[in-house]
Amino acid sequence: MLRQRLIVASLIALAAGAAAAAPLANQTTAQTSAATPAATPAASPPAAKPLKPTPEQRAEVERLEPLARAAFWARAVDIDPTDADARLKLAKALRALGKFEEGGAAADQLLVMQPKNYEALLESARDKVGANQGFYAIDLAERAEALAPKDWRPVAILAVALEQASRESEALAAHQKALALAPANPATLSNLGMYYATHGEAAKGEALLRQAAAAPAAGAWERQNLALVLGLEGKFDEAERLARQDLPPDQVAANLAYLKAAGGQTPAHSWDQLRSAPQ
Repeated sequence: MLRQRLIVASLIALAAGAAAAAPLANQTTAQTSAATPAATPAASPPAAKPLKPTPEQRAEVERLEPLARAAFWARAVDIDPTDADARLKLAKALRALGKFEEGGAAADQLLVMQPKNYEALLESARDKVGANQGFYAIDLAERAEALAPKDWRPVAILAVALEQASRESEALAAHQKALALAPANPATLSNLGMYYATHGEAAKGEALLRQAAAAPAAGAWERQNLALVLGLEGKFDEAERLARQDLPPDQVAANLAYLKAAGGQTPAHSWDQLRSAPQ
């Protein structure tokens, strides 16, 4: 950051110096023009080409909010349309903003250039799931799984995509496979727990969701999945305590009101939590 400030200060100083020199240059030019015949005007120098982000800038921008990241990476893609890293980071930033279709388009454009880009396959599949278009994520997730059969991530995304496509038995098998690949991972535990909870096996789902929420790497996603299922089971006090860890009071109140109105009826697997596919 200090380096960037120094660069900006240098540019300002150069600009100020150029402005101060301009009157003198104009005066000299006028005197010369009076003494000599008019000459053909010199061609204007070409505009400076925008510079690609440096590695330091790329690292620093990842600390910013998704909106700032999206703007940064969109600019980087404009400067160099072949910048694969910028396209991938743009897709991720757009997904974080909930712009699943735009994020998917950015990832798909990268896949046109690099059809076997593993991270782009995962990102495109996540965005399809995020847009509730799991059917179109299935092929992407399967292609990614073929490239890295021991990675749990494409299998976990595939499981949710299969759920959205109403291919229930295949979805369950994929959830179980993802958990076998990453037994202690809170995302795989939570995904399978949500599957059971939304398919008439609330007790089995709750047990897995509790494991997920208690895992060292657990975050808001796992806690709120557990809160959701507890609320549907009528365990409102515990659900409220969990919800308040991550959500503002007004949203907690709205969620509890919804859960109480649901009266224990478990809706289909279209939760916002499920739509945020595993990382």
